[in-house]
Order: sequence, then structure tokens, then C-alpha cells
Amino acid sequence: MIELLRAPSLGTLPHGFAGRSGGVSTGICAGLNVGLGSEDDRLAVLRNRDLARDALLPGATLVTVRQVHSADVVTVTAPIAETERPDADAMVTRTPGLILGILTADCVPVLFVDAKAGVIGAAHAGWKGAIAGVTDSTIAAMEALGASRDGIACAIGPCIGRAAYEVTLDFAERFERDNADNARFFGAGRPGHCQFDIAAYVASRLQAGGIGQITLLDEDTYSQPERFYSYRRSCHRGEGDYGRQISMIALPV
Repeated sequence: MIELLRAPSLGTLPHGFAGRSGGVSTGICAGLNVGLGSEDDRLAVLRNRDLARDALLPGATLVTVRQVHSADVVTVTAPIAETERPDADAMVTRTPGLILGILTADCVPVLFVDAKAGVIGAAHAGWKGAIAGVTDSTIAAMEALGASRDGIACAIGPCIGRAAYEVTLDFAERFERDNADNARFFGAGRPGHCQFDIAAYVASRLQAGGIGQITLLDEDTYSQPERFYSYRRSCHRGEGDYGRQISMIALPV
């Protein structure tokens, strides 16, 4: 049974943050692994992608990109073949029947909608993309399609939580150099380290970008191994590979 978490801020529009339940993968990546970059059986991954698509909107077309931890966004107007996926970390569209899918395994998935304008977006915000402004790029691309900032609602899905996201002080200083207020997203940790609340940081970027409707699902990927994949958890366990979950949004036909 595929679990799709939904966000009140996105209303009845087809959307969902999937976890690892309900798929056909086995072993380390057992469950709904949709990561083509994993070492999982390719046919299993492709089957999982189809299952995720059908759980959200049967008959629609799933579109993904080759995520590279950038602030780049693409405007999607038609299906994209798996072999032709562009390097980017966000997508926007106003074309019905296309499911925008973002893959994560600790990074922050963000879904966007301006229901009045009929424009949607999806972004993968790892720390590099987040500080580079991937959410700002997504908002700007949605505006180019007719959306308005005060009409956009967002949802932040499952990602690594503050208690599990240990970083160095040098890492934190990089964010504080960008904006001194970013110090509030780093809590005390062991000597030479601190704990990063990346979901709150991404939410602050959305707020600074003029978005007033934001839902944080507050689901920690690291601490819930039965529900979510986690890159950091796989590293700590020495597992050698990890699955990816998918977050999706679409305009119905």
C-alpha cells in the first residue's frame, strides 16, 4: 500500500509525498525506491515509478529531472524521456496531465501551486540548492507562466530533521555569511559541530520570497527507517546504497 502524505496548503490538487511503502524493490532499497541512480534493479525502479504515478493520477505522465544540487529550474510543456532528463533541481508547468516528481533521501522536497493561475512547481532543495536559491528560481519560473507570489501555496515534505542533521561550524558559518539571521537555524551540538534545521531554513526562504501559505509536514526521514529512505542513515549503517522517495504534484486533465 503506497502512502501519500498530503498538505492542507495544496488543497485538493493531485499531490503527495510518498515514502518507501508499497513498492517492489528488495534488499537495502526495499520498498518504493524510484531512484534510477541507485544500484537497485532497474526494472524494479521503473515499476516503482509507475506505481507512484498511478497512486497519484492514473493515466498521467511522470516527469523528473537529473538532479544536480543546483538552483536551476526547467519549464515543462510535454513529457520528457528518461534518457533525456535535463540537469536541474526544479520544474514548473501549466500543462495538465504531467506529474512533476522530485526525488529525495534527506534533502527537502517542496511542492508549489497557484490554483487560480493553474501553475504548479516542484523543487529539490539540498543545502547547496537551498542556499543558491532553488526555491526563488521556482517562484520566478511560475511567475513567468502567470502565477503570482501572493497566490502561491507551498508544502515542505519529509526531510532530515534537525536532531539528525549534524554539520560542522564551518558549514554553519557559510550560511551566516550569506545572512546573519541564518544563525537561528543552527542549534548546539557536540564540540566543533551544530545541528541544522534545513526545513525551517527552506521555509524562511519561501517566506522571504513572498509566499504566505506554507505547510511543513515535519516528518524526519532519518529517524523513520520503515517509512522513508535516508542517505545519512545509510552512511551511518555502512549500507553502501540507498533508495529515493518521490514527491509529486500535477494538474488534472
